[in-house]
Amino acid sequence: MSPPIAAQSTTKAKLTAVDLFSGCGGLSRGLKDAGFTVKAAVEINDKAQTTYKLNHKDVRLYSEDIRKLDPAEILEEIGLEPGDLDLLAGCPPCQGFSRLRTRNQRTYVKDERNNLVADFLRFVRVMNPKTVMLENVPALGRDQRFTKMRNQLAKLGYKAVVQVLDTADYEVPQRRKRLIMLASRVHEPEFASPSTERVTVRKAFKGIGAPSTSRDKLHSLPENRSQAVRELIALIPKDGGSRSDLGEEHQLECHKRIKGFHDVYGRMAWNEVSPTITSGCHNPSKGRFLHPSLNRTITLREAAVLQGFPRSYKFDVNHGKEAIALMIGNALPPPFIAAHAGALKKGLLEYKRNPTKGLARAD
Repeated sequence: MSPPIAAQSTTKAKLTAVDLFSGCGGLSRGLKDAGFTVKAAVEINDKAQTTYKLNHKDVRLYSEDIRKLDPAEILEEIGLEPGDLDLLAGCPPCQGFSRLRTRNQRTYVKDERNNLVADFLRFVRVMNPKTVMLENVPALGRDQRFTKMRNQLAKLGYKAVVQVLDTADYEVPQRRKRLIMLASRVHEPEFASPSTERVTVRKAFKGIGAPSTSRDKLHSLPENRSQAVRELIALIPKDGGSRSDLGEEHQLECHKRIKGFHDVYGRMAWNEVSPTITSGCHNPSKGRFLHPSLNRTITLREAAVLQGFPRSYKFDVNHGKEAIALMIGNALPPPFIAAHAGALKKGLLEYKRNPTKGLARAD
């Protein structure tokens, strides 16, 4: 016997989402891949806005400072009432919580970017979404503002789970430890189960041609290296080697004066995931960003692929390498987001089928 027409339309209805601090769109890409309709996004950086619009033309993008935006007006403009939104997701800028900065407690406390967590909570209060996803660096979990936010969410009727997870366990071809919080006022939230195998650099790069013959402008952006640096790169052993494998006679003078940072001028390994992709991913002096077998750094297209973006994802090369690398390094890996948004989706659909089984709080 077929379910009533009303039940069919409810369960088949698109789940809605809003993306705060959207950057170049990695979070929105992951939400869409999980089956959500992203109704609105907020991003203040102009180059990130341009990139977002290139890839998410169907999303209403707000370019203002989030601190000046009224969540109630956004709801009205996207045709929703408080309580209607299925998922509010975001990643408040994390530089203020980064590991290097938090070694200096004074810098850590005063960095105004840390206070954007309060704006995330402000949007939750006004929009009253059924579920919430927040992603950030692990250090956020030790900050009193995050603790305060969790307490406030509990008072609003949300059950929350928080954990530091490695994106490599969720089909992202790189090591990347991230704090993720899933919260819901309509069901018990759970994280997605890890994938059974990891996506290696070899698998991620399969089918990507040479930059010199590529029609992809992002992939073919040229390198500019000194002869000394080119000679050093050529000496690094293939498939996971690093400058530590070389004798002192082949070390750059600046490397002889520094202990540690052994990943600098290192190659990625074919059959492993890559190291964390950062804004320095196009620079061999910033980490293990050399191609496993070719005498060059990875291209920005390869960096985007390692971050989990589809190969068709668009970036405006007129923005320049530094700006694009910053966007890629700061992005949320879409497969990681898709996995956990999918876990929330499962609970949302169960709730829509049978609202009486939800948490004891009315919409």
